[in-house]
Amino acid sequence: MTRASFRTNAGGEAIGYDPFSATVRANPFPYYAQLREQAPVHRLPGGLWVLSRYEDCAFALRNPDLFSSSGTRLMMMGGLQAGMMADIETLREARRRKQRELGLPPLLGTDEGWNENSLIALDPPAHEKIRHIVNRGFTPRQIQRLAPRVQAITDRTIDRILARGDRFDLTADFSMPIPLEVMAELLGVDAADGANFRRWSEMVIQGITGSVAVEGPDPLLRTLHEVAEYFLAVIEDRRKHPKDDLISLLVAAEESERLSPVETVNFAILLLAAGNETTTHLIDNAIATILDHPDQLASLRADPSLVEGWVEETLRYEGPVQLAFRQATRDVELHGHTIAKGDVVIVLFGAANRDPAMFPDPERYDIRRDAQGHMGFGFGVHFCLGASLARLEANVALETLLRRLPGLERTRATVDRFDSFLVRGPTCLPLRYERKAAR
Repeated sequence: MTRASFRTNAGGEAIGYDPFSATVRANPFPYYAQLREQAPVHRLPGGLWVLSRYEDCAFALRNPDLFSSSGTRLMMMGGLQAGMMADIETLREARRRKQRELGLPPLLGTDEGWNENSLIALDPPAHEKIRHIVNRGFTPRQIQRLAPRVQAITDRTIDRILARGDRFDLTADFSMPIPLEVMAELLGVDAADGANFRRWSEMVIQGITGSVAVEGPDPLLRTLHEVAEYFLAVIEDRRKHPKDDLISLLVAAEESERLSPVETVNFAILLLAAGNETTTHLIDNAIATILDHPDQLASLRADPSLVEGWVEETLRYEGPVQLAFRQATRDVELHGHTIAKGDVVIVLFGAANRDPAMFPDPERYDIRRDAQGHMGFGFGVHFCLGASLARLEANVALETLLRRLPGLERTRATVDRFDSFLVRGPTCLPLRYERKAAR
């Protein structure tokens, strides 16, 4: 991946933030602080703008008429990798050409739209049309119905850990299987396909926001085609045999409110990738961070009712999604800078969540903090659709883990980071627990 020289702030100091750098991804927070303090509206080499203060990030996210989610579409099409810009039509033609080279036939007679026109890449009113439909699968009643199943899945997952000994990998053995199985139940697909779900979700995220994307689009395109074929088969089955699941709800909406098959599959892909990976990394980040703060862990053990606050503070302090992309629809003046029409803006959730203007003493991890207003689930019209489900899964999983596996501690000091400039979390987290006290 090529690197351009870094810009400087008004005082001539180098601004070292590069979202595509492994060094920055390992610990982005000092870079966030520098941006907030010295260059809150900063232009990267290559032309991308960066917003880092809470007020500015909120302004961009609550005004889709000024800052369009077409920036997300460009990212999902591979047009922002390493800061290199490309227009959407060029990207579409490149993808068509690559699909032909790979021998991937167009699905449903079109090779446009797969993963491009996802819910998170749409602006109002198109966004509202689809969100109104899919919201029905995430009502408080629907989420509450899932609570006993989340608890049962969590307990069964811990039973498997207990059967193997006092060491386990939190990611592979706990925080990945639980969201995968919950999502399978929500969608109404076979949980036995969990290995495929994990492979697909990791490739979708890494193929768009990781080093895989730099190496070329082939693995991502093959994966998207494979996932689309899988869900098209499920959709066809639900047309003939409707069930009480989200896919059946979406299929019914296709008939009554003209949700297209492409939109249905794109939403299923979004849930599979975003719903699984982000919840996995939320659980991982919560455990990794609390183990680094033994005083906070002691408070949790003394008062399990603090689990909800623990989850919210983790979303603020070490959220699994660090940023979003937007594109200016017209020239916008901000802090003396002109963000020109068509320019792409990086909105740094992770920096906004540690802005002292919003959160006092923001570098302190405090599970008793009032973290209301954090951007761990985004902000504005694109506030995470699955936030209530992610909160349910994280609260149940984390409370149960601490209760049933006491004495948790790391077996390795270093953390290998997930390969993504967007998603923050470990690839694995080896732990041990006190076997004699476990139950």
